[in-house]
Amino acid sequence: MPPAPDQSPFYITTPIYYVNDRPHIGHAYTTIVADCVARFMRASGRDVFFLTGTDEHAEKVVTSAAQRGLTPIEWADVNAAEFQKAFTEQRLTHDDFIRTTQQRHTSKVQAYIQNMLDSGDVYLGEYEGWYDPSQEEYVTESEAKQHEYKSPVTGRDLEKRKEHNYFFRLSAYADRLAAHIAQHPEFVEPEARRNEVLGRLKTGLQDVPISRRVREGDEAWGVLMPGDDQHRVYVWIDALFNYLSAVDTDDRRKYWPAQTHVIAKDILWFHAVIWPCMLMALGKDLPGSVYTHAYWVREGRKMSKSLGNFLDGPTIRGYVEAFSLDAWRWYMLTRGPLGATDADFVHANFVEVYNADLANGIGNAASRVANMIRKYFDGACPENTPREGDREWSVIARAHVERASECMAKTDTAGALHAGLSLSNEVDAYVNETAPFKLAKDPANLPEVGGILYRCAEALRIAAILVSPALITKSSAMLRNFSQPLPDSAGRFLDDAGSVIPLHELCAWGRLEPGTPVVKGEALFPRADPKDDPPAPIEDEDAPQ
Repeated sequence: MPPAPDQSPFYITTPIYYVNDRPHIGHAYTTIVADCVARFMRASGRDVFFLTGTDEHAEKVVTSAAQRGLTPIEWADVNAAEFQKAFTEQRLTHDDFIRTTQQRHTSKVQAYIQNMLDSGDVYLGEYEGWYDPSQEEYVTESEAKQHEYKSPVTGRDLEKRKEHNYFFRLSAYADRLAAHIAQHPEFVEPEARRNEVLGRLKTGLQDVPISRRVREGDEAWGVLMPGDDQHRVYVWIDALFNYLSAVDTDDRRKYWPAQTHVIAKDILWFHAVIWPCMLMALGKDLPGSVYTHAYWVREGRKMSKSLGNFLDGPTIRGYVEAFSLDAWRWYMLTRGPLGATDADFVHANFVEVYNADLANGIGNAASRVANMIRKYFDGACPENTPREGDREWSVIARAHVERASECMAKTDTAGALHAGLSLSNEVDAYVNETAPFKLAKDPANLPEVGGILYRCAEALRIAAILVSPALITKSSAMLRNFSQPLPDSAGRFLDDAGSVIPLHELCAWGRLEPGTPVVKGEALFPRADPKDDPPAPIEDEDAPQ
């Protein structure tokens, strides 16, 4: 048996999401990726802390609330509840949902900034530049000019602003950050994003404003600068501190630093440059990896509400209702934009992947093997009778388990899950190669048939475990059909004493006992008709307008 894997605490985060938005595919995708990794790490025996939440101190929250006759906190409460509801629908396993309006966060933000004021890393100065109100951030003169003085994200006009601000001495940490990335290239993944950061670092860093003047009407919205109630902490700085504030308690400090921040490419600069430099200023260890994914597009076109092609909550519910939550998760996790390239959500491709990977793939393999065990051995797992010249199944299975572990450690959910699917596909190929359904016609061959089917069932047991972080209900059904232990709601496999059975032990070859009851069960993934139209969106009647 290989040595036990890392058992240290594992901390993974998503961005905290703008509370002014409704949940959509961007929020769902990032959080499902983090959820998949968290489930796998829990199954591996790691002590996992998975954080998500909402970013609430944006200016647009104040204006949107006023339009609805609400206070900012009332509007934030409504939309934060929508995110929590959506994540519950998706059966995500976050250990905490932080809101930047919570006192447990705001008090720590002030303490962190006071620390940097005391050290001289934060100072009061004057700033003039181009401000992007839609993103609530300043952009450089060169970037403003490049985009014709419009927002690089929304295309809206930039504003020329001159303000007295508190600044963070970002310039003081440029060399140290570059050295850290050189020594730890995995700090920014994938490689294209790392090169993007390094390219910008070569041009030098300028100190960045971290506050803005309090404006009439929004005095109570945001975190005030320590000792200066005329300045409010810039929303992005406030938000970044959530990763630290959530675990800066006596019982959670063991989780710092985070192993992985999962983010989208539009917030790379904040997370890969400003955030680590602030942590350096505070004397904190840096996260292990800032993993930056690209965007989803739909049917070859950028998604937008005006085009009516946005993959929003109702559209997601439609796909989940038509194909199952597991099918939705599988497509997200195996076909999503984890690399540097945007991913295209195409309905025909969704159906093709569903049929190939799930209906005709692992679902069919499980049904096929279970049916033969029922037919030839009265539903009892047969003995593992050796077969001359047979495949080295224990070696094959171990290679797939190791591959899954290696990929998941690098946030490569597609690679990890395909390791499980590939093992299932090996079973299909093995059945076609050995043809136990033909051998069984002669009763004298039943011991050989039994050995073949034992190895198929054992490989499928391990495959079901490897895909369980994505197929959170169907893998359990598959394991239940083979009378095997099921994961709990967080993805862990527990023994009778309630202790985690680590993945490397659970996936050791030969744990399936001969005589174990095996049933065929219902089809895990009924085949879908590729000619069918995309499912209709399912509206949530209680959603805020």
